[in-house]
Amino acid sequence: MEFSHYSVLLNESIDALNVNPDGIYVDGTAGGGGHSFEIAKRLRGGKLIAIDQDADAIAAAGKRLECFGDRVTLVRNNFSKLADVCTELGIDAIDGFLIDAGVSSFQLDCAERGFAYSADAPLDMRMDTRNSLTAQKVVNEYGEQELKKILFEYGEERFSPAIAAAIVKERSKAPIETTSQLSNIIKGAIPAFAREGGHHPAKRSFQAIRIEVNRELDVIEPAIRAAERLMRNGGRIAVITFHSLEDRIVKQTFASLASGCTCPRSFPVCVCGKKPSLKIVNKKPVLPSPKELEENPRSRSAKLRVAEKI
Repeated sequence: MEFSHYSVLLNESIDALNVNPDGIYVDGTAGGGGHSFEIAKRLRGGKLIAIDQDADAIAAAGKRLECFGDRVTLVRNNFSKLADVCTELGIDAIDGFLIDAGVSSFQLDCAERGFAYSADAPLDMRMDTRNSLTAQKVVNEYGEQELKKILFEYGEERFSPAIAAAIVKERSKAPIETTSQLSNIIKGAIPAFAREGGHHPAKRSFQAIRIEVNRELDVIEPAIRAAERLMRNGGRIAVITFHSLEDRIVKQTFASLASGCTCPRSFPVCVCGKKPSLKIVNKKPVLPSPKELEENPRSRSAKLRVAEKI
């Protein structure tokens, strides 16, 4: 299918980067190239590095961005490897870094990728198909306690014990291989009263398994810290998140880098020598406009946080 992805908080995130026409920028999640296109068209002597771990995204972004020629370099990698990517490209400093975290519209809508609970497809959920861990392995090989922990922590699923037990019971009869199988097991494990209205009963569990497969929460902080080390003074880091777990990591990492001395208050003088390296640009996250919410309901949980190197 054709790669399609609505670029969430597009104008807000590009404005937040405060693009210098001669600067070097990194889009850590190129996706379909929407954010990258807006950055690249503002450059003159500058460069854009567009990173994505998804081969389909790299192909789509390449087509979208080919009009910019060598102003744009595409790299298939995870954005947590920012420092390695810059080293390989001979870049020792950058002026801006953008992350649009989470799953893309294309990944959700492409049934064979196995992200969607509403389709029947092999249990995969890998953003980078070179990785060995799939949703099928998680569902069929993880222990019941480990499954319960993932569903509760990553999906904030209150029925995680019942769902984990149901998964283990069903896989003892035969492997769970498809999204529809898993979706039906989850639905059956949740009490009838909790299935009425609201979100699909499998939504939280599918989110949790996807996060585990792609290690989504493990890569955000290292990427921000790498960007901070590479960033020139005045450069900005902009991160778009889609659920509270991601947003909390961004908020806490920004706060850590924006804080100064961490010595106990009882110390007469500072001995840690820690100085703030970032300043928080927006104390509260930027949210989608009513117009964007109308055009793209999937953006309703999006939050943008921005910090500037000092």
